[in-house]
Amino acid sequence: MDNSQTSILRRTVSSDTYKRLCSLWQQMAERKGQDSILLTEETLFSVNPSLAEKKYRERFCLLFSPEFRALLIGTLRTEDLLYQISIIWDTRTIADFVDRLSEESGQRTEIQCLRDRLQQILIAQPSNNPDLQCHFTLKLLDILTPETLGGLEQMYPRVSICKPVEDALRQQVTQERLLNQVITQIRQSLELPVILETAVKEVRSFLQVDRLVIYQFINESSAENERNHSSQSLGRVTYESRASDRIPSILNLTAEDDCFTYIPRYTEKYRRGLVVAIEDVEKAYSSSFCLVELLRQRDVKAKLIAPIVVEEKLWGLLIAHQCFETRQWFESEKNFLGQIGEHLAVAIYQAQLYAEVQQQKNTFEQRVIERTQELRDTLLAAQSAHQSKNEFLGNMSHELRTPLTSVIGLSGTLLHWSDRGSALSLAKQRQYIQMIQDSGKQLLELINEILDFAQLEAGKVLLNTKEFSLQNLSRQVLKNLQTEATNQQIHLELDCRVEPRHDRFYADPDRLQQILFHLLKNAIKFTPADGTVILRVWKENNYAVFQVEDTGIGISEDQLPLLFEKFQQLEKSRQRTHGGTGLGLALTKQLVELHRGTIEVESTVGKGSLFTVRLPNQSHRQLKTTPASKVEERVTFESKSIVLIERDEEVATLMCELLTAATYQVVWLIDSTTAIGQIELLCPSLAIVDRNIPDVYHISKTLKKLQTTKSIKILLLSDKITSTDWQSLSRKGIDDYLLKPIQPHLLLQRVSALVSSDQNSENDKMKL
Repeated sequence: MDNSQTSILRRTVSSDTYKRLCSLWQQMAERKGQDSILLTEETLFSVNPSLAEKKYRERFCLLFSPEFRALLIGTLRTEDLLYQISIIWDTRTIADFVDRLSEESGQRTEIQCLRDRLQQILIAQPSNNPDLQCHFTLKLLDILTPETLGGLEQMYPRVSICKPVEDALRQQVTQERLLNQVITQIRQSLELPVILETAVKEVRSFLQVDRLVIYQFINESSAENERNHSSQSLGRVTYESRASDRIPSILNLTAEDDCFTYIPRYTEKYRRGLVVAIEDVEKAYSSSFCLVELLRQRDVKAKLIAPIVVEEKLWGLLIAHQCFETRQWFESEKNFLGQIGEHLAVAIYQAQLYAEVQQQKNTFEQRVIERTQELRDTLLAAQSAHQSKNEFLGNMSHELRTPLTSVIGLSGTLLHWSDRGSALSLAKQRQYIQMIQDSGKQLLELINEILDFAQLEAGKVLLNTKEFSLQNLSRQVLKNLQTEATNQQIHLELDCRVEPRHDRFYADPDRLQQILFHLLKNAIKFTPADGTVILRVWKENNYAVFQVEDTGIGISEDQLPLLFEKFQQLEKSRQRTHGGTGLGLALTKQLVELHRGTIEVESTVGKGSLFTVRLPNQSHRQLKTTPASKVEERVTFESKSIVLIERDEEVATLMCELLTAATYQVVWLIDSTTAIGQIELLCPSLAIVDRNIPDVYHISKTLKKLQTTKSIKILLLSDKITSTDWQSLSRKGIDDYLLKPIQPHLLLQRVSALVSSDQNSENDKMKL
């Protein structure tokens, strides 16, 4: 179809109508201002006055600017005083008209300047601005209405009305109105489904096609699918409009990629904005049985396809179907569908931005709520800690005053009687001295407990690992507490289930005695007379297990969370019937964790409690070769420890939650510049590193070269890795990789496999 022909309108009008048309050209010139040029026959007469003397029957109005040009030519018919007019929008036709003017005027210099400028406009802006064209066409239609022409036919029967041209003009106006409707919806609404549904319905009605759909790509990028020839579906039909119910629906239909792979780089052509018109699918796709069969099943005889490209990525396709017959697609229909696709791309982009803003807003609000809750919890914790410290100081004043009063009082009594020259009986003196000694030991025990806890809090306690006998240590602890148990009429028992050949164990024997001492003394303290306290000892693989069971008063379920907190006692100060600083179990828990062990408690009120401690066998060789300055940090780290180097807070938070829920200990590092030193200090089993970290390969190579970190496994996070990439990465110290977005089950599988392999290699080294 010739574009120039669709840009020319020929009519016969009255002189009044011609004057109104000239006024329209004047209005458009004033609308564009200084950028526009308006030429009439009057301008031609001013250039060459001799032309005015001739009977110049052809009149014209020529308007052109960078965004809009239009030419009106009117030839007066003397027999009926009507004008035969031509309205032209085609820039090349207008340029030819200017050339003719320059020849007739005899002044080529002035007109040629206009011709040159028009040529520049043709290169820079080959077509009119759609908004200006729409405005002009609507004004033109108001002047050339059928009613006016109908009256003109009655007055001048010889006037010939060009019905096809009138229909073409009306179609153009309808098209521009529909475009304006879509643009208006995009500007006024951010509801993407409403925009797309309305657009599909209106465009189908305008094009008079049987079915119009939007096919949206939802998996990998089209280019990547084309390279990989993926068997997965590219996408699906998300919106549809049908002319009638007899046309089958293809909503939610997915098409297999194999049907399209024979078309070379078809998605790249769409991404560049190509509009494809297929008049007969049987002929166009005759070489692809798969595609022809797919279209035949869906009753597609002809189709017109326009891309929807968002941010230079192919988002989807706008597809018009003729279902029962072939169809020739006009150039105006191609342009129209392409314009609709461009405007829908704008709407989609706006909706995506709006969704991102809403997501950020919701995330921000959630974070504000979380931070507010954290501040509230911190305030409550601070208030609770302040109250606990006050209670602790009150308890300590009582705990210290009682033995001090005894020491001062009894020693003063001995002094008093020695000054008077009359001595107390030897038995009495021994009783007083024994009470002074017991009170002194009690004071020393309280002070040591406070000092030990302070040192543990400050991280100044190191383990002095030695080899010792579990049976001998257990017996020694019970022996030290036997007198106290006997005085309170408590049955103290030992149940040692360790075979002699497995009796040797590596740990800090002094700290282990301290752990058992606190647990047993606590059990004796809260067990009534004639009760029983049992210490059980056995080994499980590489762990030593210690259980302290009593038949005491028990602990209620709501008090269990406070059991190992510092400065906590489960009785109020006024109701206290037992002494203590409230630090014993908190100190015990920290000593257990210093050995990388665990402590658990089960209790029933009125029946008793059961404390279970599990300690791993410490590697004597490893501690021997590890600098003392690093033991302090490493002893608190379990073998299932992981270091994560990730800058994205959301990704890091997700991974930390997943790994922590799977009982891994995770340390998150943001700054990669100090990562090597931190990992060398923590010595984890696994390091997870994001590929986007600038010095990721330097970190992996360095860790594999250092003697203390070469056994650490390295897991790489990446958006995409090919087989060629993996060959290069494996040579850079990477043990495995995981693709983003993170899939929880894959993350846990990869981490478990790497940690298990690391533990197996360590066990093999110990056996050697």
